[in-house]
Amino acid sequence: MTETTITVQGSFSSWYPAERATVQVDVSLEGPDREQVVRATTLSADAVRASITDLHSPDQGPITWWSSDRVTVWVEKPWNQEGKQLPPVFHASISFRAKFKDFDALARWIESTATIEGVQLGHIEWALTEARKTSVTAEVRSRAVRDALDKAKVFAQSIGLSTVRAVAIADPGMLGDSTSASGGAGMYKSEMRLASADMSSVVLKPEDIEVSATVDARFVAS
Repeated sequence: MTETTITVQGSFSSWYPAERATVQVDVSLEGPDREQVVRATTLSADAVRASITDLHSPDQGPITWWSSDRVTVWVEKPWNQEGKQLPPVFHASISFRAKFKDFDALARWIESTATIEGVQLGHIEWALTEARKTSVTAEVRSRAVRDALDKAKVFAQSIGLSTVRAVAIADPGMLGDSTSASGGAGMYKSEMRLASADMSSVVLKPEDIEVSATVDARFVAS
């Protein structure tokens, strides 16, 4: 019986509602006096930290995780247009990241935190929980394999063959041929920039998360 080898690439992607939102907040101030700048930045950072710890609970939320770095201080020595060096300007900055499971609580927190001196709201990163990500990744990979099988069946039928048997399934580029090595399973996080000009009424629209998978597969058709 004549057999024909068929090598195909299968893929599948799907979108899922976001379950977590990680927001970045920077506290940054500047001025001519180093001690005053550091003191003011520290006071604002303490206020931000307190607003986070009041809401933090790994199990209950609304904040399930948070982190911050140390205060960074640096000096800038500007020059004017005439080439004269101006008095030094001192900068101090500290960043926070907080992960929310309650998006309404996140909106309220953004509204209140934006009023703290020196606060600059960075971006929101939407994501799935680890458990959900594991579950949907398995499903998407399975659908990618089925897509490869469907392609192989079409190829086989087009040359008058009816039986298709898988002999190899792998991540892209692992079958030892010239198949593209890009792909595999991936989760694409969505981000939203925040502007701190007017945060009196924040309405958040969580963005869906795309989970995709690509597989290479080799079949024998007869």
